[in-house]
Amino acid sequence: MHMAPDIQLPSLPEVTLRALEACHQEESYRTISDIVSADTALVARILALANSALYGPISRIKSVDQALLRLGTRRFHTLVLTAALRQLLFELGGDEWQQLRDFWRHSLTTALTARALATLTRYPEPDEAFMLGMLHNIGELIALKTPDPEARQHYFNHQSDIAADLVASWGLGPIAADAMRYQQALPNELKDASHLVKLISLSTRLALSDAAGIAAAATIFGLNEELTREINRRISHEVTGMAESLGIPLEDDYDGETATRQLKQIILRQAMANQALGLNEFHGPIDDALAETVNSLTLITGLPALCFGRSEDNLVLLSSTIGDIPSFSLSAKPGGSVLTEAFNTKKPARLGDRNPTVLDRQLLALLHSPSLLAVPVVTDDECPGVFALGTDSEGLDVTEEMASIFTRELALTLNRYSLKGSGNQPDSDLDNQLAREAMRKQVHEVSNPLTIIRQYIYQLRSRLDDASVREELDVIRDELDRAGNLLLQMSHSTSGSADGEPTDLNEEMNNLSRILEDSLFTEGKYEFNVIPCAQPTLVQASASPIRQIVINLVRNAVESLPESGGKVELRTSAPVWQNNRNWVELEITDTGPGIPKDVRESLFAPIKTVKGEGHSGLGLSIVKQLIDDMEGIIACRTGQEGTTFRILLPAASHEKNDTD
Repeated sequence: MHMAPDIQLPSLPEVTLRALEACHQEESYRTISDIVSADTALVARILALANSALYGPISRIKSVDQALLRLGTRRFHTLVLTAALRQLLFELGGDEWQQLRDFWRHSLTTALTARALATLTRYPEPDEAFMLGMLHNIGELIALKTPDPEARQHYFNHQSDIAADLVASWGLGPIAADAMRYQQALPNELKDASHLVKLISLSTRLALSDAAGIAAAATIFGLNEELTREINRRISHEVTGMAESLGIPLEDDYDGETATRQLKQIILRQAMANQALGLNEFHGPIDDALAETVNSLTLITGLPALCFGRSEDNLVLLSSTIGDIPSFSLSAKPGGSVLTEAFNTKKPARLGDRNPTVLDRQLLALLHSPSLLAVPVVTDDECPGVFALGTDSEGLDVTEEMASIFTRELALTLNRYSLKGSGNQPDSDLDNQLAREAMRKQVHEVSNPLTIIRQYIYQLRSRLDDASVREELDVIRDELDRAGNLLLQMSHSTSGSADGEPTDLNEEMNNLSRILEDSLFTEGKYEFNVIPCAQPTLVQASASPIRQIVINLVRNAVESLPESGGKVELRTSAPVWQNNRNWVELEITDTGPGIPKDVRESLFAPIKTVKGEGHSGLGLSIVKQLIDDMEGIIACRTGQEGTTFRILLPAASHEKNDTD
């Protein structure tokens, strides 16, 4: 019976709830990974997507961590939300809820045992063993959601083959498929099997906590009884702790209806927030966007609301749902009120039992309500506005949750459309902005096949013995690099300063970051961060050579990263005083293995590089020439922990053509 790779399976609603919460609160990758890893259905969904044709013929995923890095938080959030919606379609009865809970406990126990054994026996990838432990009995989960008795029995009888076929379809490799296929083999038959096959088979037996599992541990890995029982005790304690943290009862009868109702409410609130926002048509100033959304917030919460926007050091009342509003402006500095508290802490603030300040009393009077809740809108660590809601003591937690979901969605939309400051630009500037966006999309579409062609050339080159043919392929690859650089520069050809005019380095880095992410970081296994300083970063140089420098160095940094993943970071600093002169500093750092000694000795000269025989190595020589032409300085620091290029560009004063 053929199984589709992207199979829809039920999860415990408590796990889905916790995963959604982690995404809403923007928790760390590690936290999200730990939650997802504890559910077979979510692991199956994330593997199916991460190894789908969407990402092309790239390296296979061996852990949930790798899959999350490839997908990214936002895409994963969508995946969880979709899985939660489908979860509502599974109609499970009392016995089926019990079976689902017991399945979850056994799968998690097997997975934790597999990881512990992998570490103990020095298997190089314990996370892979954990993931396969979660998937080993996926056939039982398929049977649970299958109404036909005959088909259900088929899935129960062929669990090992079903798991093997699915693992193979996800591209996890033949050994991983064998670990699924031979999990029920007798211990005596496994003595000389591959390491991973032995790990999964023994883990499934130890998860049952019986004498047969203890004996199998001695036969397969030579583990004594005392050590094996200690592993069982530790894993049992870990599973209990995980269940408690998720609110899943292990000893009492289990019924997932309560958690399912809660999940349904959260999904409905999320859908309501998305529907109510309707910001796709906004192209105006950020204050206009904030002002228009106050009605949507009242629609969701059923409560009167005020919208305050930031104007320099003040908060100004922009709109409300209470009718005509007075002219109202106040200092944004902390003053004890819930409004200024929410603005400055960037977190929701309640009036509660505290004594209201004069501002609190004014807001209560405007809203005609006994209490008050303030919820900030936070975009890129800034707070462009705050909503004040008139509340009472009933259902305050739910109100805060719904308002927070709403403001998060609003912040994402404001970031997406780059509304900040756009209201002061003329229509022609807006047209140019739209044209640049269209150009960016076209560049992205062209860059994708160039990247794929480049990867195939690399793979073909590694299979050829003829050095002259390899050199010809390297010439083609160099030309593809040059074409890619030109495309990246074209995407910004309509913006930036003219030749001879000062350039804002922070602005250029922010402009380049999105196109670099789309072109060089699409696989998801590499992280890219731009960290601008808070001080002005005007440099006495035109934008075009700066872009060429950054594109060359970032591309080199990405190519130096290992297949397992890594990070590239751009950081600006200003002002920097050196050699009796003010400079603006740009650092480009990667977490690769460092530059080899033979390359370091002639770093900025056109030489052979680590990219392969025949590569001209012109990128760094061009960078050096461009920086020299701008009277700048470049230095390199490299080691086993990575490489940093430090660039100093002459600072420009605020007066035209007046440098330090």
